[in-house]
Order: sequence, then structure tokens, then C-alpha cells
Amino acid sequence: MKKFKKFYIEITSICNLACTFCPQTQRAKGFIEIDKFRNILDQIKPHTDHIYLHVKGEPLLHPKIDELLDISHEKGFKVNITTNGTLINKNRHKLLGKPALRQMNFSLHSFDGHEGSQDKEGYVMSILRFAKEIVAASGVIISYRLWNLDTDNQTNLERQRNREVLEMIEREYELDYKIDEKFIRGTGVKLADRVYLNQDHEFQWPDLKAEEIEGPGFCHALRNQAGILVDGTVIPCCLDGEGVIDLGNINDTPFSEIVEGERANRLFEGFSRREVVEELCRKCGYRERFSM
Repeated sequence: MKKFKKFYIEITSICNLACTFCPQTQRAKGFIEIDKFRNILDQIKPHTDHIYLHVKGEPLLHPKIDELLDISHEKGFKVNITTNGTLINKNRHKLLGKPALRQMNFSLHSFDGHEGSQDKEGYVMSILRFAKEIVAASGVIISYRLWNLDTDNQTNLERQRNREVLEMIEREYELDYKIDEKFIRGTGVKLADRVYLNQDHEFQWPDLKAEEIEGPGFCHALRNQAGILVDGTVIPCCLDGEGVIDLGNINDTPFSEIVEGERANRLFEGFSRREVVEELCRKCGYRERFSM
């Protein structure tokens, strides 16, 4: 039986922002229903203990996010949430005191990635203050993300934008150093107990319209991760935001059968041979990180 370190459950395909780095999904908009969420957890329980409540969409938009966290705890799962953080004040009471919640990732680059964003200081400070509150009250891990670097490190505009954010973080955590001085791409900077900052290149979603990357390849899809979109479509990894590699639907077929199905096994066995069998995978730059 396949076991996964990470399992992505998209609880909504709707987002309240339109960031330049995140193409809007062409799939139907919707929120996961409570009964269907329970069914998913029951089906994936033999395969994982850790779930991530996102693929596309903003998870804090789900009106019953607190109930989803309670159900996750009831079923024995630890939960990671990645959010743009804009709705943190409205959802504060739904997140505090939830034992299922293991980690929260805040995509701070969302502010500059969304045209028309206003009050940067108010946005960042609301996130920093919530993070300090929940860390003090629980064992939750916090990861602040600035994933907006270009291939030549940073442009002057990006440096300026990030410095504004970094200065707020440095003040709030009373750091006696500049974060830039400790930055090494691909590694996080520890700001406090269970609080980290991660900076990386701008994230690129794979696209069927992109050029293929030649040569052999490897990926951890269906090895250490899998996912389910809000409509029940099972996908091999969190990068298939449009459900291109549709392995089956959990509402029609048991998950354990889907991940042992013909298409799933062909993808898995292909990567075992360093052969990239799916078209989307051949156009995904992320797999280059695992080149051997």
C-alpha cells in the first residue's frame, strides 16, 4: 500500500486574490462539503497522517474551516495550511485552539503579487501578530514565505519590496541582524522558536502550453505525495492545479484503487526508470530539482 508524507486536499478552488504568479483555475468554483471531507479522510487514512488543505484556492475562505480542523483531529490527522493571510483577522477564532493544526505557511509575496493591494504594513503586521499569538498558545509551526526572487537573485524593485517586509519582521521579532545577511536560497532562517522565514524563486505552475524539458527525469509524485481537488479528482501531486493528470474520482472509486490504477502505476513506474510518461510532467520545471 502506498504511503504519503504529504497529502493535499483542496477545500476550495476559490481565491480572494488574483496574483500574477498563480494562474486562475479554469475549473468550476466550489467549496468541499463536510460529508465529502469526512469520506476523503476515511479513505486516505491508511495512506497518510498529514494533510495540506490546499492546491489552488484560499483555504481561509472556507466558511467551515474550523469544523474541518475539528474533523481532522477526530480522524487523527495533522494539518498544514498555506494561506495568503489576508483573512487572518476574520478567521483568528477559527484557528486558535485547534489541536489538528500543525503548521501555517503565510505567502507574504501575495501582497505585491496582487495588483491593487493596499496597506502593506497593516497586512504584514496582522499576520505577524497572529503568528506570535498562536505560537505562544500552541505547538504550531509558522513559515513566512517570500517566493518572489528571480533567477538573478533579486531586482531592485523586489529588493525594495522585500526589505519593507523584512524590516517589519526584524522589528517584531527584535532581531539583532539583517535577515538578508543570513539568507541562503533553499534554506530557511529561524526567527524564533518554531518560526521560520523562507525565500525562494517565484513559483512556476506547470503548463501544457509550455515547452517540454528534454531528458530523463524523476519526481516524488505518488511516492511521497498525492492530492484531491475540490470536486474529488485525484491528482499525483500539488502542482497539477488543473487536474490534467486525472487519476480518477474519489466520489466514484475508492482511493486505494485509484492510486493502484493503470495511469497511476504507469506514472510511478516511469519515474522509477527516470522516464517521464505524462505530458504535464515533461513540462514541469520543478522535477529538475530531483535530477539524479
